[in-house]
Amino acid sequence: MEQPEVVIAPRSLKERQRQEREALILQVAEEVLMEKGYYETSIDEIASRVGIAKGTVYLHFPSKEDLIVAIVMKEIRQLIVEIETIADTEGSAQSKLELILQRLYGTFVKRMQLISGMFHSVAPHQLKEQGKKIMAQWEQAAEVIQVIVEQGKAAGEFTTDIPTSVMVSAFFSLLSPGSYARLMLGEKIEGTELAKCLGRIYCKGIANLEGGSR
Repeated sequence: MEQPEVVIAPRSLKERQRQEREALILQVAEEVLMEKGYYETSIDEIASRVGIAKGTVYLHFPSKEDLIVAIVMKEIRQLIVEIETIADTEGSAQSKLELILQRLYGTFVKRMQLISGMFHSVAPHQLKEQGKKIMAQWEQAAEVIQVIVEQGKAAGEFTTDIPTSVMVSAFFSLLSPGSYARLMLGEKIEGTELAKCLGRIYCKGIANLEGGSR
């Protein structure tokens, strides 16, 4: 029996406009927050720069805290796209992990360094409400790194003496903005150069020194 054709209705013009407006609000809000910081940023200024009424901003984001959380979620989603793209390329597990670090230190870490300060200003109850969503995003990113690490173990690149969960956790600790703020801001070390150094330290630490598959 022939199956009926499934027709997916296109998004309405109103829905597209709503999504585009929301994306623009987030973009402008991030720009203002970067310029002025959390406490000096007002919804009035964000609305003015977007060219809409303040009430329209609140229709999308009920509070400034909601804006902060939305910005962080957007950054994490972009991080996941970067990681998945690199994971799908040809090459060794070590080269993939090193490339991920270089890409992220060129964009994500620098932006998160600024955003993290704002995120710490979010009210505790807001963090509690949104915490599960944010953790779910991080778990998705961790799953991709876990696959790469397991590939490295199977190929004999990485030791099997260290649990994969420990390797993955150690990898994400390299992305902590605060840990390397002094190097990036004080000593003016470029993000890509710092990423190369961290990649070498990390990969040497988990390398299979005996060589070959174990």
